[in-house]
Amino acid sequence: MPTPLDRALNSKNLFLGFAGMVTAVAAFSIWGSDVLPAQADPTGNPEDWTMDEITRWLRARGLLPNENATREELLERVKANLRIPRKTAPAS
Repeated sequence: MPTPLDRALNSKNLFLGFAGMVTAVAAFSIWGSDVLPAQADPTGNPEDWTMDEITRWLRARGLLPNENATREELLERVKANLRIPRKTAPAS
Protein backbone atom coordinates (compact mmCIF):
# COMPACT_ATOMS: atom_id res chain seq x y z
CA MET A 1 0.00 0.00 0.00
CA PRO A 2 1.52 3.38 -1.04
CA THR A 3 2.25 5.93 1.64
CA PRO A 4 1.15 9.58 1.37
CA LEU A 5 4.74 10.46 0.41
CA ASP A 6 4.70 7.91 -2.44
CA ARG A 7 1.42 9.34 -3.73
CA ALA A 8 2.78 12.91 -3.55
CA LEU A 9 5.95 12.00 -5.47
CA ASN A 10 3.94 10.35 -8.23
CA SER A 11 1.49 13.24 -8.47
CA LYS A 12 1.07 15.30 -11.64
CA ASN A 13 0.46 18.34 -9.43
CA LEU A 14 4.00 18.13 -8.03
CA PHE A 15 5.44 18.00 -11.55
CA LEU A 16 3.26 20.92 -12.72
CA GLY A 17 4.22 22.97 -9.65
CA PHE A 18 7.92 22.38 -10.30
CA ALA A 19 7.53 23.21 -14.00
CA GLY A 20 5.69 26.41 -13.05
CA MET A 21 8.50 27.50 -10.72
CA VAL A 22 11.13 26.86 -13.40
CA THR A 23 9.07 28.86 -15.90
CA ALA A 24 8.65 31.75 -13.45
CA VAL A 25 12.40 31.91 -12.75
CA ALA A 26 13.18 31.84 -16.47
CA ALA A 27 10.64 34.58 -17.21
CA PHE A 28 12.02 36.76 -14.43
CA SER A 29 15.60 36.34 -15.63
CA ILE A 30 14.57 37.28 -19.18
CA TRP A 31 12.07 40.08 -18.51
CA GLY A 32 12.83 40.92 -14.87
CA SER A 33 13.67 44.58 -15.32
CA ASP A 34 10.68 45.16 -17.61
CA VAL A 35 8.17 43.30 -15.46
CA LEU A 36 9.41 44.78 -12.19
CA PRO A 37 10.63 48.30 -12.95
CA ALA A 38 13.04 50.06 -10.64
CA GLN A 39 11.72 52.45 -8.03
CA ALA A 40 11.44 56.07 -9.10
CA ASP A 41 14.19 58.47 -8.16
CA PRO A 42 13.68 60.48 -4.98
CA THR A 43 12.65 64.09 -5.59
CA GLY A 44 13.22 67.34 -3.80
CA ASN A 45 16.26 68.52 -1.93
CA PRO A 46 18.90 65.77 -1.48
CA GLU A 47 19.55 67.15 2.02
CA ASP A 48 16.10 65.84 3.01
CA TRP A 49 16.52 62.35 1.52
CA THR A 50 16.85 59.31 3.74
CA MET A 51 20.02 57.22 3.65
CA ASP A 52 18.10 54.59 1.66
CA GLU A 53 17.05 57.16 -0.96
CA ILE A 54 20.63 58.45 -1.28
CA THR A 55 22.09 54.97 -1.77
CA ARG A 56 19.29 53.98 -4.20
CA TRP A 57 19.94 57.14 -6.27
CA LEU A 58 23.69 56.48 -6.38
CA ARG A 59 23.28 52.76 -7.10
CA ALA A 60 20.94 53.50 -10.04
CA ARG A 61 23.78 55.49 -11.61
CA GLY A 62 26.60 53.12 -10.70
CA LEU A 63 28.10 55.70 -8.34
CA LEU A 64 27.95 53.97 -4.96
CA PRO A 65 31.54 54.08 -3.70
CA ASN A 66 32.03 52.28 -0.43
CA GLU A 67 29.67 50.58 2.01
CA ASN A 68 31.46 52.35 4.87
CA ALA A 69 30.92 55.85 3.44
CA THR A 70 29.17 58.30 5.75
CA ARG A 71 25.89 60.00 4.90
CA GLU A 72 27.76 63.27 4.34
CA GLU A 73 30.16 61.63 1.86
CA LEU A 74 27.29 60.05 -0.05
CA LEU A 75 25.35 63.33 -0.04
CA GLU A 76 28.34 65.16 -1.50
CA ARG A 77 28.58 62.51 -4.20
CA VAL A 78 24.88 63.01 -5.04
CA LYS A 79 25.30 66.77 -5.26
CA ALA A 80 28.37 66.42 -7.49
CA ASN A 81 26.51 64.11 -9.90
CA LEU A 82 22.96 65.49 -9.95
CA ARG A 83 22.95 65.85 -13.74
CA ILE A 84 23.96 62.24 -14.49
CA PRO A 85 20.98 60.27 -15.83
CA ARG A 86 19.94 56.89 -14.51
CA LYS A 87 21.64 53.91 -16.18
CA THR A 88 19.35 52.05 -18.55
CA ALA A 89 19.51 48.44 -19.60
CA PRO A 90 21.20 47.90 -22.97
CA ALA A 91 18.82 47.41 -25.87
CA SER A 92 18.65 43.83 -27.04
